[in-house]
Amino acid sequence: MRAFLLALLLLATPAAAQTELKLATWNIAWLTLKPAGHADLPRDLRAREPGDWTLLRGYAQRLAADVIALQEIDGEQAAARVFDPATYAIHLTDEDDVQRPGFAVRRTLRVIPQRDLAALDLRAGARRSLRRGADIIVEAPNGARIRLLSVHLDAGCREDPFGAGASRDCQGLQRQAEIIAQWAEARRREGMAFAILGDFNRRMGAGDDFLRIIEEAAPVARPTEGLSSPCWADSRGGRPFISHLLLGGAAREWAVPRSLSVLTYAERDRSYRDRLSDHCPVSVRMRLP
Repeated sequence: MRAFLLALLLLATPAAAQTELKLATWNIAWLTLKPAGHADLPRDLRAREPGDWTLLRGYAQRLAADVIALQEIDGEQAAARVFDPATYAIHLTDEDDVQRPGFAVRRTLRVIPQRDLAALDLRAGARRSLRRGADIIVEAPNGARIRLLSVHLDAGCREDPFGAGASRDCQGLQRQAEIIAQWAEARRREGMAFAILGDFNRRMGAGDDFLRIIEEAAPVARPTEGLSSPCWADSRGGRPFISHLLLGGAAREWAVPRSLSVLTYAERDRSYRDRLSDHCPVSVRMRLP
């Protein structure tokens, strides 16, 4: 009888609650409070007007992600114009670059900052450096943890192969892939769930050299695999993703199937590619045990 009652009690006990987390990446294209013509900015860069900031803040609210990997952010004050400081904490790389990677993290989550992945900046100190990686651990209310790396990688090698005879940009991207692979391998060795998010400036088809280097260090899932981005799509259709989310360790199993989403802009005039961003937020939902 006791065994029967115990079995009933176990059946009536709810399973441990899972925490759902929405992860996103968003390159907000020269998000700066500096005026047009400032020495740190390209000469042809136009300053955003008040209405542009209002639109960006509205899209951040619609995105409603728990963690957003950010790229091209010129300081916390600029980020706070888009992400409500009462809702989100901002963490950026510790460098002077006006295009810094980082994160906006919902304040209900615990953030444990890690040392920047400084090696990613292959041209540290240059006027147009290659940017560090922003590295944090996020702990959900149920205690589950995931380590996150926000990156903005070398441009100019969208799909060309690596190796002998490769261009300078492809050589740089290959070196960055090797650095990220070392980071991913360290996460695999310690058994920690992780995600690498950001603007990779790389289309990743089957057999891609960049992806091969990462997966030799640690297997990853790529929610953007086989899909086209509707961001600023025209009559020719979508374009290959260059912003990706690479999920490793237990995070490969935490991703909700078919939850990849791209928040496109309602504004269709081409001028909004500069006023908002030429990148759209890309997100995926996770269930953390």
